[in-house]
Amino acid sequence: HKENIFSAIRRNSILLHHPYDSFMPVIDFLNAAAEDPDVLAIKQTLYRVGRNSPVVDALLKARENGKQVSVLVELKARFDEESNIEWARTLEHEGVHVIYGLLGIKTHSKIALVVRKEGGRIRRYIHMGTGNYNVVTGHQYTDLGYFTCDEDIGADATDFLNYLTGYSGKKNYRKLMVAPVNLRAGFETLIQREIASQQQNGQGHMIFKMNALVDKQIIQSLYQASQAGVKVDLIVRSICCLRPGIPGLSDNIRVISVVGRFLEHSRIYYFQNSGNEEIYLSSADLMPRNIDRRVEVMFPVEDAKQIRYIRDDVLAIYLADNTKARRLLPDGEYEYVPADPKENSLNSQSWLLNFHGQLSEE
Repeated sequence: HKENIFSAIRRNSILLHHPYDSFMPVIDFLNAAAEDPDVLAIKQTLYRVGRNSPVVDALLKARENGKQVSVLVELKARFDEESNIEWARTLEHEGVHVIYGLLGIKTHSKIALVVRKEGGRIRRYIHMGTGNYNVVTGHQYTDLGYFTCDEDIGADATDFLNYLTGYSGKKNYRKLMVAPVNLRAGFETLIQREIASQQQNGQGHMIFKMNALVDKQIIQSLYQASQAGVKVDLIVRSICCLRPGIPGLSDNIRVISVVGRFLEHSRIYYFQNSGNEEIYLSSADLMPRNIDRRVEVMFPVEDAKQIRYIRDDVLAIYLADNTKARRLLPDGEYEYVPADPKENSLNSQSWLLNFHGQLSEE
């Protein structure tokens, strides 16, 4: 007997690391919501949906079963514009409340909210991720997904989805950071807190993993952190406008890029925070277009075991990669990280495949 996904989430938040973990639980979550008699509503953002979408099938089934279904479909999603338009029509035709996003702003966030009646109360279940609700990219991209029924996050998710549907211009969130609302200010606060922690106890350390680092203000803040002695490790797959290793400016910053079999797509932001470590996951890269001109969400992972997994079995493994990793030099050139003959070679993606393979066999 397989445990009901809602009771599993009530027991503990669930972190998935795709493609090492299957994308199926995300589909199962939506299917369970569509079939469960106690579920009242499903609200979701769809960015790159793809051609044959079990995600859309689940939403249509929910509608058929009389649930309230609201979907924000981003029509400007690169590569999937046509299929998104077709899906939007199909959904609308079946009575789904389809919203086309905020004027002039691309909705890039990935969030699904399920509202369920439990006894005399309402409980909200949330899935958020760094990647799309797209089964194909779920096999080809590395992304993190997160299920929770945390009440603050549930309230934030509701406010956020209301903001998208134009009902409220909310400025304060409990735990989420939302672009273009409070993500820039929130992120700056976290960097400044790390600088303060370095000044107090010398433990400042930040590790960020993203697709691109272009934002001038954030780059300036990272230089400031480096000058204050904070250790900064950046795993940036694509364009990086920061220059590491420049004496007096960025001595404490290193930048690597990992390009392997899977497209690195997860965004992870780790702050040592005087030993009270915090990790945020996001759909957002550190680029002005993401932070100022797109709707993005950044959310905390609060479970100690999940924080440890991301720190030790994801970030630390990428930083130890000496096979697929290239490091950025102060002059903007890249070179492969030279393998130390005394060390074993480490390919982070192969290591993760292996690690998760062992997990699933246990």
